[in-house]
Amino acid sequence: MRKLLNTLYVTTPESYLHRDGENVLVRVGNEEKFRIPVHNIEGIVCFGYMGASPHLMQLCSEHNVGLSFLTPFGKFLGRVNGRIRGNVLLRRTQYRIADDSDASLDIAKGFMVGKIVNCRTVLGRCLRDHSDVIRCERVRCADNLLIENLEKIDLCPDADTLRGIEGNCAKFYFDVLDELILKQKNDFFIHDRNRRPPRDNMNALLSFLYTLLAHDVESALETVGLDPYVGFFHTDRPGRASLALDMMEELRPFIVDRLALSMVNLHQVAPEDFLKKEGGGIILTDKGRKAVLGGWQKHKTDEITHPYLNEKIPIGLLPYVQALLMARFLRGDIDGYPPFFMN
Repeated sequence: MRKLLNTLYVTTPESYLHRDGENVLVRVGNEEKFRIPVHNIEGIVCFGYMGASPHLMQLCSEHNVGLSFLTPFGKFLGRVNGRIRGNVLLRRTQYRIADDSDASLDIAKGFMVGKIVNCRTVLGRCLRDHSDVIRCERVRCADNLLIENLEKIDLCPDADTLRGIEGNCAKFYFDVLDELILKQKNDFFIHDRNRRPPRDNMNALLSFLYTLLAHDVESALETVGLDPYVGFFHTDRPGRASLALDMMEELRPFIVDRLALSMVNLHQVAPEDFLKKEGGGIILTDKGRKAVLGGWQKHKTDEITHPYLNEKIPIGLLPYVQALLMARFLRGDIDGYPPFFMN
């Protein structure tokens, strides 16, 4: 099993990334702020309009370390990749299946089953653990609607119908997610899923974490030799990592939503960690961003037993494991792609 390494998050203003032998250096002006061997990291995420030397980019490429650039507020800007790795036959198979609407639909159904089941588990845990403080009937009603739509997936005739089911389920889920926010409710609430820009603290937190997950999923797909831009559910669009978005659907409730709720309910983030911009959008402050990144890194080290492999793995390896299972399915090593179901 692949070892879980660290992702280097660069948030210091005016930083510039350099290479020194096999080390990644972060400098501000002429002062060295941080140094780490490239072998100890699997990704670098830079927040802000920071630069990186061509030698540093070459080092990342040689060691398959993803280098992503985001705005200070978490919006994806771009990614530096090295030469395409992996078996060309695997990618050719991926492209053929992506062009086959029936085969793509079968895979997309698996993503949606995983998503809906995991959303139900998030709601079910709250019903089990906090039934005395939440409006249980609202949550149970949403859960029943998720079940009704889950049962429609098997006989779903085409991708557009499946997208309709996905949209309905997302609405049912986010309509009651506010019930799961148990603390700081005056400052953290979610009445609907909004973004570009997010208009409340909770949506801003979710959007930021989804961006981090997208980086990890895209890196995982590239690592196993798949093309993250050719998906089976999300339509092709220039610059859109469709397969990464596909795979995120089943992972978001477990990896992101639960973490966001925990950070709010445990007071690991506070209202002052967010800032309202002139246009009404909400962003994380520098302090808030560092707090969320710390929680994200710690969360990724927590171990779970993978339901398909029946092995203990860190949560941070979930994107890699699911990417590996997708590659095995496309190669014909297993009969179908097994979605991840949280326990």
